[in-house]
Amino acid sequence: MADITRLINQGLRLFRMYQRYSGGSGSRGAGSRGPRSAGTATPPTVAHDHGTSGTRRGTATSSPAGTADYPGDWTGPVHPQWDAHPDGKPDPGEIVWSWVPYEEDHSRGKDRPVLIVDRTQEWLLCVMLTSKDHDTATHDDPRYVDVGTGGWDRSGRPSEARIDRVIPVRPDAVRREGTVLDRAVFEAVAAELTSRR
Repeated sequence: MADITRLINQGLRLFRMYQRYSGGSGSRGAGSRGPRSAGTATPPTVAHDHGTSGTRRGTATSSPAGTADYPGDWTGPVHPQWDAHPDGKPDPGEIVWSWVPYEEDHSRGKDRPVLIVDRTQEWLLCVMLTSKDHDTATHDDPRYVDVGTGGWDRSGRPSEARIDRVIPVRPDAVRREGTVLDRAVFEAVAAELTSRR
């Protein structure tokens, strides 16, 4: 099954490359945004698949091509604002998959879902999601905010957003789109993120 998925992803990459360089209708032009989403979740769609994504989920890998220039975790201002559009482009309010470097070693990391909370001219500012529960009967970790379940996790596990680390991601380093996060949930994450910075 993994081989079939890898072949499909490779075919999609080749098709998108053909469209991009031949000027086909599937290329992403700068002014081609679709209608605005009204805050409702959209079904998960494969929007883009750059780089090599054939590694097993959860396996640590070295920095893939295009991410070697990781500037370090974001320390500048963050102004979270839900701005999701159903157009295949990564926007604040959306959960996407990208290679995320480890905090202690930026040359290694793994593919994981991230919530886009803001953007600059060059970067998408993201917080990573985890399915590991950090709330227990004896300890509630303030670095994590519950976001529930969604199309970003095929197993349907509840996720939490880690808000004490903001990760800059280049738009072309996004592997695939997961889903649009419910706006009320995004606002809860944004409020906690803002209060901690």
